[in-house]
Amino acid sequence: MGAPEVVVHADKDLLARAVAARLVTRLVDGQVGGRTAHVVLTGGGIGTAVLAALADAPARDAIDWSRLDVWWGDERFVPAGDPERNETGARAALLDHVPIPADRVHPMPASDGPAGDRPEDAARWYAEELRAAARPEDHGPVPRFDVLMLGVGPDGHVASLFPEHPAVHEEEESVVAVHGAPKPPPTRLSLTFPALNAAREVWFLVAGEEKAGAVRLALGGAGPVQIPAAGVRGRQRTLWLLDRSAAKELPVELTRPTEH
Repeated sequence: MGAPEVVVHADKDLLARAVAARLVTRLVDGQVGGRTAHVVLTGGGIGTAVLAALADAPARDAIDWSRLDVWWGDERFVPAGDPERNETGARAALLDHVPIPADRVHPMPASDGPAGDRPEDAARWYAEELRAAARPEDHGPVPRFDVLMLGVGPDGHVASLFPEHPAVHEEEESVVAVHGAPKPPPTRLSLTFPALNAAREVWFLVAGEEKAGAVRLALGGAGPVQIPAAGVRGRQRTLWLLDRSAAKELPVELTRPTEH
């Protein structure tokens, strides 16, 4: 794992479009030789904006949607179709507008879904779905995701791993139920550090001045229990893709010129 790289864009809109373009390139590269690519989506304002920008980009047609598996890093444990669900936003922004086969989309179970109404059962269900998709060369219970995208909260949380919560200590399971999340709704499902850290590339997507402190702490050596964003690294590459507001507390030497 190399040192994290930081790329700063002028504003949220430019950030979303740049990440969408970067994602096309990375997924096309991941499909070279007929292989299937795996991507992990994130919700929130910037995560959804990236998907909407991808839907509007003519380059999206370069992706072979029949050879792309879509996963989620976390989900709110509420009924299917609820606007709180990351899946709902992703379908509206992108997935309903591209020719991706239904069996290539792997949403985390809803509270009225196939795993029943107990979040612990739903976590086990999703862990088994991940395990079934893992290949021998992945050497683990989850696919080695080509790209895993994460938002970062003002408190430094990623996926639904919140500071000081029990889930940040999980070292065995790939998916856990989260109770009492400080951000509503309180019951969620989340990938754990072992699953997140299986990704080839991890991309942190961060916009807004309210996130600047968390970005500074995560890149400044904070511990993952206090700042969970500090506990995730890609096996090959870790990118912090920021707008100018989110980068305002970083020292100049940590930032790179904006890429177009």
